[in-house]
Amino acid sequence: MPCAISASRAGQTVLVESTVAVASADDPRLADFVRLTDVHLRRSLETRHGLFIAEGEKVIRRAVEAGYRVRSVLVTSERLAGLADLAGSLTGPVYVVSQQVAEALTGYRVHRGALASMERRPLPPLAEVLAGARRIIVLEDIVDHANVGAIFRCAAALGIDAVVLAPRCADPLYRRSVKVSMGAVFAVPWARLADWRGGLAELRDAGFRLLALTPDPAAIPIGDVEPSGQIALLIGSEGDGLSARWLEAADQIIRIPMSLGVDSLNVASAAAIACYLLASR
Repeated sequence: MPCAISASRAGQTVLVESTVAVASADDPRLADFVRLTDVHLRRSLETRHGLFIAEGEKVIRRAVEAGYRVRSVLVTSERLAGLADLAGSLTGPVYVVSQQVAEALTGYRVHRGALASMERRPLPPLAEVLAGARRIIVLEDIVDHANVGAIFRCAAALGIDAVVLAPRCADPLYRRSVKVSMGAVFAVPWARLADWRGGLAELRDAGFRLLALTPDPAAIPIGDVEPSGQIALLIGSEGDGLSARWLEAADQIIRIPMSLGVDSLNVASAAAIACYLLASR
């Protein structure tokens, strides 16, 4: 049953309320955290229960500050004190486990020592996310969660107003995306296109000029692009880049000039450069 557990921090004893010591990875109360490295299982479980996982004290804090409700927290005894000042904001139970139990449960060594199961919120309508925005990124079918998280971090750091995802793009609230973004997925407004085939028309109707980023040497160097007005930067998948349909639908095809025989950059690196050049002008 819930109890108060003492934890040491900076030479002081901190009393953490409403914690529950759990000794077994098979305890059903820990079901939200099971097999976190199994992508297919997690997609099914998180969709069914409307949850996502925030990892590490800093990311958990940012999720709480952004207004996400905590279902439960899993923390090792060594990291318990770091969450003590959040006790009043943690709406769910705090399960305290050993490092061995955490690893057996999640399937990997939980280096940051703290995980929170958070309740998802309904995505806002696309029109709401676009309202008032001048610079947005539009991701087409980027399937690597780390790349999605890295792009959100770039967007937050470099002044991008919103991110729009194609229907098949990876989930920004998947644990790996959230972790790589360092919680930036909570700070940047985002929505999904309802329709890949005709979705770009909605952006154009909202006043955005569509700039398609590609390594094609025939494309316009990004430094030569007129940056005025509302701009939607289209970024394609890791292997094939933007589809022919989206390239054809764009108002301009742009590139980051390369040298020394390098033909392209990792999608997250390319996004960072393009965001900086477009948002700072």
